[in-house]
Amino acid sequence: MAFTYFFRDAQVLETIATAVAPVLRGYRYVRIWDAGCAHGPEPYSLAMMLRENMSGFAFRNVNICATDIDATGQFGRIIAAGVYPEEEVRRVPEELKRKYFRSAGRPGYLQVCDEIRRRVSFRQHDLLTLVPPAAGFQIVLCKNVLLHFTPEQRVAVVRMFWESLADGGYLVLEKTQELPEETYGEFRRAECNGQVFRKVAAACALAA
Repeated sequence: MAFTYFFRDAQVLETIATAVAPVLRGYRYVRIWDAGCAHGPEPYSLAMMLRENMSGFAFRNVNICATDIDATGQFGRIIAAGVYPEEEVRRVPEELKRKYFRSAGRPGYLQVCDEIRRRVSFRQHDLLTLVPPAAGFQIVLCKNVLLHFTPEQRVAVVRMFWESLADGGYLVLEKTQELPEETYGEFRRAECNGQVFRKVAAACALAA
């Protein structure tokens, strides 16, 4: 099972909350794709950060499509239950832990609260099929995945992300992953302190 924990790469989550969430308030429905979500701490961490920066009414219209190749066949069950060992939750700020977790009914485990769990769904998906799970996403988040691909595969996957994004949508990568040079004309940097890029419309990308 992929190694991860809640609030890993917290700076990336904070960037989404401060730079992207204010823009999302203008949408009636917010669709997000977390590509390579492992067994769920990342999309749930993102959901918590969005809830902190959106009204309860707006947050009810957020849907996070969490996907992973999931060779174990267990991720969907784990994410649906939202139950995690306390060691994976240790980096969650105490205030957020009190708000968004509850006892899981067994020692050493906590469960993500219903409000957050309802915003996340899981789907098994292989990025290298180059077929997105849907289209019209406002955000595509992909961290700690592209580094496992060849340079050619990275270009193809990033272009698939471009296709899956709504006009003006955001692509968010981990802070150490640069956008492939071949895709520079398809995105523009949206945040100087992080790997946050905004989709360039097709006509503009062709003209670049």
